[in-house]
Amino acid sequence: MNTTAAHHADFWFDPVCPWSWMTSRWMHEVEGVRPVTTRWHVMSLAILQDNPRLPRAYREMLRDARGPGRVCVAAAQEHGDEVVGPLYTALGTRFHNRGLPHTRAVVEDALRETGLPAGLADHLTSQVYEGALHDSHKAAVALVGDDVGTPVIALDGPSVPDRTAFFGPVVSPTPHGEAAGRLWDGVVLVASTPGFSELKRTRTRGPDFR
Repeated sequence: MNTTAAHHADFWFDPVCPWSWMTSRWMHEVEGVRPVTTRWHVMSLAILQDNPRLPRAYREMLRDARGPGRVCVAAAQEHGDEVVGPLYTALGTRFHNRGLPHTRAVVEDALRETGLPAGLADHLTSQVYEGALHDSHKAAVALVGDDVGTPVIALDGPSVPDRTAFFGPVVSPTPHGEAAGRLWDGVVLVASTPGFSELKRTRTRGPDFR
């Protein structure tokens, strides 16, 4: 695999998922040590796990968590896809690193930090872009199936003749520098292997946001 050639990575995340957040910070590290450019998209655990067999309280919790994803989609629809990455960083820093709730005030603060109108927080409850949220989510699921979670990464580049997509990696704490680059090399190599579908073990630690 040629790790010196430029690649584009499409990254689907749920803003409230701590594991998506950990992997997204890894992608930022990868961009510093490998010629990779990331394009950011939204998927939704609430949509993925909208299953009547799941406990009602769990489904309601996920339904309430859909709002930040709607805000990210609304920002992309109204201000362009390039705002999604910075907005996700602003939201994730508050939700995960600082442990703040998914309230309108917190979301408005993140919007202001990224130079976006605070009024986009209306989409925490508005369903104006619900269809766009579903479409973005379906684009990820179409690549990897519906029996995974977030994040999903799809890779385009000269070393990947057929587009490679995978769930994960799930990692804690986030690797930095060349360690992040080596993990990227390994993940892409394994995921690019014809017929490969899964590599997994039980998690032994929670998200470490340090």
